[in-house]
Amino acid sequence: MSVRVPAKVNLQLGVGPIRDDGFHELANVFHAVSLFDEVTASPAEELRVHVRGESIAGVPTGEDNLAARAARLLARRAGVEPAVELRLNKAIPVAGGMAGGSADAAAALVACNLLWDAGLDARELAELAAALGSDVPFALAGGTAVGLGRGERLTSVPSGGTFHWVFAFAEGGLSTPAVYAECDRLRAAQGRPVAPPQVSERLMAALVTGDAKELGMALSNDLQTAALTLRPSLRRTLSAGRDLGAIAALVSGSGPTCAFLAESESQAIDLAEAMSGIGVARAVAKAYGPVPGATLL
Repeated sequence: MSVRVPAKVNLQLGVGPIRDDGFHELANVFHAVSLFDEVTASPAEELRVHVRGESIAGVPTGEDNLAARAARLLARRAGVEPAVELRLNKAIPVAGGMAGGSADAAAALVACNLLWDAGLDARELAELAAALGSDVPFALAGGTAVGLGRGERLTSVPSGGTFHWVFAFAEGGLSTPAVYAECDRLRAAQGRPVAPPQVSERLMAALVTGDAKELGMALSNDLQTAALTLRPSLRRTLSAGRDLGAIAALVSGSGPTCAFLAESESQAIDLAEAMSGIGVARAVAKAYGPVPGATLL
């Protein structure tokens, strides 16, 4: 069973106060884009994970791999042994702020559910996904969605068009917990209270109309300042994209991937080519969204 699953970019990442469970209250607008990992599940004598693809250094292949955790969780729910070989073919950058690990977990849930004939429906898979991580439910769903709570409570958002993106991948990753911790530190240093985040009405309107320029003016990421503090070189990458004509530029999620919104597909092609030649990123890719979530191939 082979499942294709998309990366995400956060159109809005509003970070509120820390909850009693240690997570932050979020107003998160997810957008699935056409940069995909593929996960293949095959019968095996025991759980094994093999990884290949884009910049996979540091991806665990043992029990800590999130796709392996997803397979074990589903096996317990289905009452079967987690005897499966998971082959991950990655195009989503590792620790890049695009939810690559969460995407692989979502794909593993779908693939193993079919491989073991477990019979879980979409709601049951979403419950398991939420137990694995805040971004995993969206990787199942895809499209564009508002995620509240810690990001796992999803409401689909209609999109009136296709949006075109260019992504600049940095050398190495950024730890999501470290970026959140830096965000907390910076806020504490400012000494002002943190209000619960609200979903941007301007952003919602831009999605409905499909207006790329309006969307670009409404993009926001409360983690961006923290990511730039930890990785100052990203400022140069963002500035380069803007100088080359991007409608908008922002850090994707917790970073260090930088996302650039283009006005059209042709502009995205030109922007990707231009950014590839100026040495501000390890690699550059173009994509479009929204796209569906985890899908059987």
